[in-house]
Amino acid sequence: MGEFIHSLLVFFEGLGYWGVMLGLMVEVIPSEIVLSYAGYLVAKGEIGIAGAVIFGTIGGVIAQLFVYWVGRYGGRPILEKFGKYILINKHHIDVAENWFTKYGTGVIFTARFIPVVRHAISVPAGMARMPLGIFTLYTTLAIIPWSILFVYLGITLKDNWEHIDEIAGTYTLPLVFAAIGLLAVYLAFTKSRSKRSRV
Repeated sequence: MGEFIHSLLVFFEGLGYWGVMLGLMVEVIPSEIVLSYAGYLVAKGEIGIAGAVIFGTIGGVIAQLFVYWVGRYGGRPILEKFGKYILINKHHIDVAENWFTKYGTGVIFTARFIPVVRHAISVPAGMARMPLGIFTLYTTLAIIPWSILFVYLGITLKDNWEHIDEIAGTYTLPLVFAAIGLLAVYLAFTKSRSKRSRV
């Protein structure tokens, strides 16, 4: 882990729950690392598990709302220029736009569990002016289990939480498959409803 990231985490630790939320909001550190670090703090007894999940969820949602608003009012050029500062690059945006165009608003939930599109999916949602309430609901429902998982892993790993990247795949892969399955169900439902509306 880089010295810069470690220094930020130590700073966030001093803020307790607010540090967990801020760490997720600024998005200069991957959410998996911030949440697993929060789990480590739970294991140390410095914060509680419920608070870690709640503040982690709030911070994650706020971060995505920021990306949504940038997409809505700044558009793709702004994200291509400055997205690297929030862990989003041009390829992420390309894939996210294709997914959003192909699958519609329901992908806001399922994409949160799928690499590459997870962070960037808020960009096309903002550009398409997806209703803010629906966007926030889908985003929150997806971030809650994500927060629970990585806080739990941080608690389990304790002092070895920095090795989260080595074991995360074992736990996130089922989420990816589940998300793809839900996406397939969502597509089947929307196609069926579309056919009925044309009858």
